[in-house]
Order: sequence, then C-alpha cells, then structure tokens
Amino acid sequence: MAIFKNQPSKELDQQAISTIISEGCIIDGNIKATAFARIDGQINGDVIVDEGLILGEKGSIKGKVNTRQMVVYGTITGNIDAEQLEIRNSGRITGDIKTQSLQIESGAVYNGNLTMPQ
Repeated sequence: MAIFKNQPSKELDQQAISTIISEGCIIDGNIKATAFARIDGQINGDVIVDEGLILGEKGSIKGKVNTRQMVVYGTITGNIDAEQLEIRNSGRITGDIKTQSLQIESGAVYNGNLTMPQ
C-alpha cells in the first residue's frame, strides 16, 4: 500500500492560497511567506514566497521578488528571481528577471535584463 500518491501538479492559479493581501492594503516593509500568496494591494519592500505568488491586476510591488512560481497580472518595479514566471497581458515589469521558464502574453510589458540559467 502506497502512503504517498503522485498528485498531478496544479497550475499556480488553481493552488490554495494561504496568504492574501487585498486591494487597498498598503504594506511598507518586507514580506515572507512559506506557501502560496496572492497580492492585490501595494507592497513597498521585498517579497519572498517559498512556493508561489500571484500578483493581481490591481497589485503592485516596489522591491525584489523571490519565489518558485509566479504569475504577474499587476505591476512590479524591482528584480525578480523565480523558477517559473508568467507575465499576463495586464502585467508590467521594470527590473531584471532571473528564471528557468518564462511565458509572456501579448500585451504584457517588460523592461529589464533577462537571465535564464541552465
């Protein structure tokens, strides 16, 4: 009898979110979370999320971002370090990106340097 079952991986948009920063919330300072987070407010500081991060259309980050998976619908001014990164058509990024996997929808805006380590 197997104790652990192989679960198919879920898209980041379908993960259970453990941390939510809602629209209208402004945080001046760094944030660290261990699981999945969604930001619809404004962060003025660095963001570290171990598993995954969704930045909603109204969300903005002014600072560095470090996470495993990320989907960007909002605005980031700062550098990003993520294993997997998706920039949706409403996404706006100004800063350098370091990632192993990058998807950019038509209409998204990105200004900065891209590094894709092997």
